[in-house]
Amino acid sequence: MSYPKFPPVTLQHWQAAAEKSLRGKPLESLTWHTPDGVDVKPLYTAADLDGLAFADTLPGLEPFVRGPQPTMYAGRPWTIRQYAGFSTAEESNAF
Repeated sequence: MSYPKFPPVTLQHWQAAAEKSLRGKPLESLTWHTPDGVDVKPLYTAADLDGLAFADTLPGLEPFVRGPQPTMYAGRPWTIRQYAGFSTAEESNAF
């Protein structure tokens, strides 16, 4: 199976197309603000990886910023947790 070749698209091409589609709204209007206070941009590029300390780390290895297991939930999609009775659910969630 072969895939068609697409011409490269620059960030400026994408921005111009987005601005045209937005009909005068700013590109920032596409940014999503999560309930946790994280801004999710509408488009990320390789430049967004510059300076990210965890970009060269692997899941399952210290400092465990990408999860405690190498396969995370790909190898074990379900985990079962049981309430142990050491505190209330509210107290446990406060940790």
